[in-house]
Amino acid sequence: QVQLVESGGGLVQPGGSLRLSCAASGSISSINLMEWYRQAPGKEREWVATITGAGGRNYADAVKGRFTISRDNAKNTVSLQMNSLKPEDTAVYYCYTLGSKDYWGQGTQVTVSS
Repeated sequence: QVQLVESGGGLVQPGGSLRLSCAASGSISSINLMEWYRQAPGKEREWVATITGAGGRNYADAVKGRFTISRDNAKNTVSLQMNSLKPEDTAVYYCYTLGSKDYWGQGTQVTVSS
């Protein structure tokens, strides 16, 4: 079993920044890939960013150049630095990893509004 707990969401004005964190615990030795997803009201959950155990990164086109995913293997955390936020970034953000099965965090709300 793996537990994922997100933090760092909140309300921010357009153009602002937020940093999300995801802490992993439990059977984490099998964790390699970690990802962030988001789900806006009335929309399907969508992939945002991936980081592999080796540090390889990929981003959705909608966030490329604005968001940065990183991980601290010693602390078993993955972070998402979000800059130049737009109203369309408003969503619940979820941390995800694949171990013996899919593991999801509970989500953290990000609201971008003036």
